Amino acid sequence: MTNMDLLHSGKIYAPGDEEIMTEQLKCLEKLYDFNMTRPSEQEKRETMLKSMFAEFGESCYIEPPLHANWAGKHVHFGKNVYANFGLTLVDDTHIYVGDGTMLGPNVVIATAGHPILPELREKQYQFNLPVHIGKNCWLGAGVIVMPGVTIGDNSVIGAGSVVTKDIPSNVVAVGNPCRVLREISDRDKEYYYKDKKINYEDL
Repeated sequence: MTNMDLLHSGKIYAPGDEEIMTEQLKCLEKLYDFNMTRPSEQEKRETMLKSMFAEFGESCYIEPPLHANWAGKHVHFGKNVYANFGLTLVDDTHIYVGDGTMLGPNVVIATAGHPILPELREKQYQFNLPVHIGKNCWLGAGVIVMPGVTIGDNSVIGAGSVVTKDIPSNVVAVGNPCRVLREISDRDKEYYYKDKKINYEDL
């Protein structure tokens, strides 16, 4: 198998392989052009992202600057996904983000890792594991999602959390390492933040 074949296998490979670097550079040229667009060029941005990403659903929005190892080539966005400033996608293998999910400023979603053994890292070996984020999730500012993690539908990840293990659906999870704080409950139907009540008549 070539190093390119190993990209999505979960096995150790050499990311500095000439074939990989050539393909990656083409993607990064597109990313550079996207980040140079003007705020008024919304249609242009959407067209570019649809050509850069593996999947880019309807009504998705990413606020530049966007950082991505492969410019989104291995990223699958559902519909109505929103990403604020500074999203980093270490998309050396596949990243899946479900419909309606919101990504706060400076969120990092990483699929790539390196062996613990120094002798292997000296040779810059790498492995990649896919990340799955469900529908209607909210990842707060500065959240870091590690390789191989799955986050279930509707879950909220608190700002600054480092998600090292799977998070189930319908929970609020926080911390480093990120742990489930509580389930989303009936109280959340009444209060949108601490003691602030939802006024449904105004919505």
